[in-house]
Amino acid sequence: MTTAPARDGVHTGRLTSALDPEAHAIVYDQRVSADAADPLGGELRRISQVDRAHLVMLTERGAVDPGRAAALLRAVEELRAADFAPVRGRPMPRGVYLAYEGWLIEQLGDETGGILHTGRSRNDLNATTARLKARTPYLGLLDAVDRLAAVLLAQADRYADVTMPAYTHGQPAVPITYGHYLAGVAGAVLRAYGQLLDAGRQLDVNPLGAGAIGGTSVPVDPERTALLLGFTGAVPNSVDAVASRDFALSLLSASATLGVTLARVARDLSVWTSEEAALLRVADTLVGSSSMMPQKRNPFLLEHIQGRSTASLGAFTSAASAMTTAGYTNAIAVGTEAMRHLWPGLSDTTDAVTLLRLVVAGIEPRPERMTERAREGFTAATYLAERLVADGMPFRAAHHKVGETVLAALGSGRSLEETAGFENDLAPDRVAAACVHGGGPGADGLPPLHRQLAAHRAESAARRGRWSDAEELLGDAVRKAVRA
Repeated sequence: MTTAPARDGVHTGRLTSALDPEAHAIVYDQRVSADAADPLGGELRRISQVDRAHLVMLTERGAVDPGRAAALLRAVEELRAADFAPVRGRPMPRGVYLAYEGWLIEQLGDETGGILHTGRSRNDLNATTARLKARTPYLGLLDAVDRLAAVLLAQADRYADVTMPAYTHGQPAVPITYGHYLAGVAGAVLRAYGQLLDAGRQLDVNPLGAGAIGGTSVPVDPERTALLLGFTGAVPNSVDAVASRDFALSLLSASATLGVTLARVARDLSVWTSEEAALLRVADTLVGSSSMMPQKRNPFLLEHIQGRSTASLGAFTSAASAMTTAGYTNAIAVGTEAMRHLWPGLSDTTDAVTLLRLVVAGIEPRPERMTERAREGFTAATYLAERLVADGMPFRAAHHKVGETVLAALGSGRSLEETAGFENDLAPDRVAAACVHGGGPGADGLPPLHRQLAAHRAESAARRGRWSDAEELLGDAVRKAVRA
């Protein structure tokens, strides 16, 4: 017997391929978001983004001296270009914002640096930056869901003619196709996509201008800052603007619903990829080996999917529980303690979606085994009963008669087709093709799903484009204000 040498842990004997790089980064916790790597820089970038829009608006409204506003904007731009190096080492006993504002006042004097907070509170500032912070993980999740839906539909079309049993209560029920199953999953994923888009609309309202909770007498224009920051409009009520973080609950709720689907699909695939069922085979790049048992091919990514898919459910429960302790006003329990659960909830859900997409793309059905199980499981029995109904027999009588036929087949060791005398008509693939009503596998249900994906994709792209365009619009407005 010859043995192959190990190559950096890739070659395990039975497995000769490395784990898919994208999956490897997820399951071995090597993916770090930019904000996680530099949380202080991320917060300062968002604060300064709001400052730029706020100062431009105040200048346009005549609420501040244009020259002082221009000097302040130049200082903010210089800080951004330096990645906030002068601020990073400062003491922050009262938080990031006051340290940042304090540096500007030290550099420019109170008469210039001190105008930054005109008509604004940390309450509406924090409500605004929370929405800005959510954009990046939100778009990441949308992208992951979009790619999963696309793979599901592509594989559904590819395997539209691969017959398999549908299972109810863990037992073979009726013949469908593997493509039909994947299309069903795609339907659930697309609904979650739509729910995430709905939740994202709450990200698109601007709370800036609400002040501490009662608005301001300064003639601010929330619609203008909304435009400059990529929002679609302003929150009409100042109490609601600072008291609510409902968008976080909505995002987590939609993510949790999606997570339930991910976990259920992962369970199905775990069963169907087992050696006992052997309906599906996972690519070598998506399985793990055993450190002790050389024969093992473990589809362990499915377990990671099941584990991470519940993150948003836990995060929703924790965030909602934190919020219920506070009155309907600005509150740390809402704006800080509840919000900290949003980020891992969205991140872990995104990872679970990505892993399922990789698995679905890398799984191949075993058609012969699937057909065998459909036949051995007597999955044509319901169709046979419906044939008898078509010939005039009441359904309950037909149900009873076919049940007796199945019992006879089991006793004789023959197939249902042989026992019933319908050798060709009861073949699982023919039965599946005959079920054209009620959304059955014989109907072409993919076109509506493709249209739904296209519509969701367009809405997602429009939102992304508006946020991106706003950055350019704000940059132009800042440059114009600085030159004035």
